[in-house]
Amino acid sequence: MTTLTHRRLSRNVLNRLIDDAPTNPPCLTDDHRRSLSARFRAVASVEHRRLDAWMVERAGQPFDAFRWSPTTAKRVVGNAALRHSINDPTLTRFDAVDIELTDQLLRVTSGYARPGSLASYLAQSSPAVLGLVSAEAANWTTQLGEAAESIAAPWSVATSDAYYDVARARTTLRGRRDLIIPRGLSRILLRVRAGAPGKSAGPGLRADLTIDALAEPTGLAAARVIGLWPEAGVVLSVDGTMEDLRRGARDLVRTAVASQRRTLLRAA
Repeated sequence: MTTLTHRRLSRNVLNRLIDDAPTNPPCLTDDHRRSLSARFRAVASVEHRRLDAWMVERAGQPFDAFRWSPTTAKRVVGNAALRHSINDPTLTRFDAVDIELTDQLLRVTSGYARPGSLASYLAQSSPAVLGLVSAEAANWTTQLGEAAESIAAPWSVATSDAYYDVARARTTLRGRRDLIIPRGLSRILLRVRAGAPGKSAGPGLRADLTIDALAEPTGLAAARVIGLWPEAGVVLSVDGTMEDLRRGARDLVRTAVASQRRTLLRAA
């Protein structure tokens, strides 16, 4: 049975969810990884596929190809800006965002930016678009920073999302994570989303839980994954149980199957 919980967002609720998290999350073994790989290999794919919680929530429905915009850039820039403000508490949110934008642009002038990267997008953007990116990122940094500052336990900003390449299955999984709160040998993951959670938000959290455990070299699952929707004032959480890990894996495979069926229908 799933451990999904739904609460109204408040400082006390968030700290209770952290304090009450399970203390002994399970580990994914090599057998679990081999089983998942076999299931994905059974879903034939000509092209390399990438799956994440958002695709699970959409049940594999087709979507436009990813492209950079102020909306898609805000999280990357905003999370990095929060790290800058942690290192220098005298920085305002906008100052921290400006430092990160400058760092991104320096990658282009230094020749370290790949085509299609965020840095390349920013370098090709007009001053008006850069202003929109700055405003969106500052708002994101403020929301994430306010959530982080309300946490009594130690925390850090995740340096990257969790990525896992499924062996011999032409499949890469990406798990979203914004803050990491240490929990004994394990951790609690916190992610922030815009808008309000839909009916499929729970499966999305389970997918992030499973991908994070797969990406962990030891296979140790996070004790709990907490999803925040600040604009809606809602917080959801899923515990790191073996049942929820299995459900997350099944949801990811189902998403691959649904996506493949739609691809075949379009080609017919």
